[in-house]
Amino acid sequence: MSDSAAPEEAPTDSVPRTVLIGAQMLFVAFGALVLVPLLTGLDPNVALFTAGVGTLIFHLVTGRCIPVFLASSFAFIAPIQGSVSNFGIPATLGGLMAAGLVYVAISQFVRVKGTVWLHRLLPPVVVGPVIMVIGLALAPVAVDMAIGETSDHIAYGQALTLSMVSLLVTLVLAVFARGLLRLVPILGGIAVGYLLALAMGVVELSPIHQAAWLALPSFTPPSFHWAAILFMVPVAIAPAVEHIGDMVAIGSVTRRNYLDSPGLHRTLLGDGLATSTAALFGGPPNTTYSEVTGAVTLTRAFNPRIMLVTACLAIVLAFVAKLGAVLQSIPGPVMGGIMTLLFGSIAVVGMNTLVRAGNPLTAPRNLVVVSLILVFGIGGMQVGNGQFTLQGVSLAALVGIILNALLPPAKE
Repeated sequence: MSDSAAPEEAPTDSVPRTVLIGAQMLFVAFGALVLVPLLTGLDPNVALFTAGVGTLIFHLVTGRCIPVFLASSFAFIAPIQGSVSNFGIPATLGGLMAAGLVYVAISQFVRVKGTVWLHRLLPPVVVGPVIMVIGLALAPVAVDMAIGETSDHIAYGQALTLSMVSLLVTLVLAVFARGLLRLVPILGGIAVGYLLALAMGVVELSPIHQAAWLALPSFTPPSFHWAAILFMVPVAIAPAVEHIGDMVAIGSVTRRNYLDSPGLHRTLLGDGLATSTAALFGGPPNTTYSEVTGAVTLTRAFNPRIMLVTACLAIVLAFVAKLGAVLQSIPGPVMGGIMTLLFGSIAVVGMNTLVRAGNPLTAPRNLVVVSLILVFGIGGMQVGNGQFTLQGVSLAALVGIILNALLPPAKE
């Protein structure tokens, strides 16, 4: 992945275009961003604030060269729920701050040892299917949203209509539109879907009317207890492995090797500092968002300045309760229809990684590695029980790394 092979990016030089595409990226990330705090008892507006601040910190550390947006990490949902029930929210936040410092420690190890070992540890036969898992493991979530499983007040027929219309508009704009419209296919799909939902009468407007225009997020300071810290710190190891896959995924989209420049040590450091800062204000841990990577793939908007706009909009939105209520009123099926395309785009990026590498996938060794990564990651395999478990992308990545290290090289 050399800089010289970088694909042509969409024209995003003008300020209006940059702001518009930045807003689109926030729309894409919004549903998942606020879902994590809603599931864990944290404040969604604080999550918006810490996502914006965390993204700015990440770009400051990495030199503003990677088009990524950081927001609430799904990997910490179960541990946060367990920690909150046992230790309370302030102590849990202290544990999350310590988990962010684990990222920082790993980043310094990478800085000292370099990244040459990473190319042996994570060849395309491991990275490709892991990227596919990042997208496909989330596919059931997108489908459930699209058919109305996550919306109690929307019937199946209405949900399917909303999701498919939103998806169709997004597809048409992405493939056939020209000029400015081609840069905002997702925003167009959401707008048309939302208007259709209003016409159907399935948008809940009462929260919008009740919300104040401006409100201070409910910031919560952390407290530090050894039990909560020791409970949370091991959880950071698996998301750190997932972080490498995310960096390779966005690098595959832009044709740049971010593990070398700005360097994995800088991206891990940025992610760790973003997570610790989020916990300092009472927000969930941050991670690079696959939804936004999918949107970057679709729109070809590779300019990192767009993510700075997205971050600033998230911070502003955290204080505008009325606007936040409007965004939260977007029906799940509208977002679900578009997510089906975005998560599929991530899987295609992983497939392209395998194809470009030219690995003989029918060789028994490679067949075993790729097959088990896909089945473990997508099938829901789980190792361990209780609060600390390995599953999904994290488990798939570790299985791929171990098999790649133990099995003899494939014969051509």
